[in-house]
Amino acid sequence: MKFPIFLIALLVSSAVLAQQHTPLPHGMVYGTKPDTQAMMNATKLESFMGKKTRISTTIEGRVIRVIHEKGGWFELDAGGGKVITAHFKNYNVNIPADIARRVVIIEGVAQKQFIADDLQHLAGDTVTGKKQHQVKTNAKRKLTFEVKGLQVDK
Repeated sequence: MKFPIFLIALLVSSAVLAQQHTPLPHGMVYGTKPDTQAMMNATKLESFMGKKTRISTTIEGRVIRVIHEKGGWFELDAGGGKVITAHFKNYNVNIPADIARRVVIIEGVAQKQFIADDLQHLAGDTVTGKKQHQVKTNAKRKLTFEVKGLQVDK
C-alpha cells in the first residue's frame, strides 16, 4: 500500500518541478502604458537633459537588475558604465525579477542628483545680499527615474 502512494507522490512532485517558467510576454505593461511617440534610448538621456536637472520623458533601455520587486525598484543601463536607478511612483506596483536583462520602455520623470554650490551658506541671505545658488551636477552620481509606466519590449 505504501509503494503506490509513494509512486504517485513521486510522479506529482516531478511534474511540478519539471514545469518550465513562462517568459514575460512582449508588450506586458506595469503601471500605466507608456507613450512611445517621443521615445529615446537610455544611453542618450543624460546628453538630452543637458543642464536641466529634471525632465519628463520616455526612454528605452535594458534592465540590469531588479533591486526590489515591491515598489518596482530596478537599474537600467545608461551606456558607458553609467546606471539609471529607477522606481515606480506608485509603490503598489510589483515587477517580477525575470524582467532583468530585458529591454523595456519606461515613461516618467528623469532627474540628476545634485549637490548645492560649495559657496552656499545657510541657503539664505549673505552679507552682500541674496545670491542665486548654482546647481553642480556630479558625473559620478547616478541618474534617477521615477516611473509612471513600464512596458516589456524585448
